[in-house]
Amino acid sequence: MNNQAHVLKTLEQLNIHHTVISHAPVYTIADCLAIPGLSGEGVLMPRNVFLCNRQKTSFYLMLMQPEMPFRTAVVSKQLGVSRLSFAPEDLLPEYLGLEAGAVSPLGLLFDTEKRVQLVIDRALADLDELVFHPCVNTASVRIPTKDFLKIFLPHTGHVPAWVDCPAED
Repeated sequence: MNNQAHVLKTLEQLNIHHTVISHAPVYTIADCLAIPGLSGEGVLMPRNVFLCNRQKTSFYLMLMQPEMPFRTAVVSKQLGVSRLSFAPEDLLPEYLGLEAGAVSPLGLLFDTEKRVQLVIDRALADLDELVFHPCVNTASVRIPTKDFLKIFLPHTGHVPAWVDCPAED
């Protein structure tokens, strides 16, 4: 079973209502937001950023509003981690069962050793639905935010760290 099939089967088994939207391959958040159904009133596909510390010994998957600039210093301070930077893309398959362009918190399903800390911008909690790739960049899945936070994440064993991402300095 491929990773996408495993994700969708897990959502079914957890009784998480979801809508799958198939589309052409997308590689950036701008490409994703141009697809009908992936954003709208109360619905958003967050930008997903794979990060690590300077020593590449701690890894983070950050979910944030797509239009917000990523401010390394602000996030690092809130997490109590010095010198966060983008993690090498070649580690995505090993850590989250993902390829570049398909980064998604649904990949936490494959992080059975809990090597990746999920970090979420607090503003995302107010949305009705979140949209994520099901570990491929040719489809997206709309999921109720409450189900993602209260059913999916506990199933994976990942507890998110919450941060506030300011729009301006």
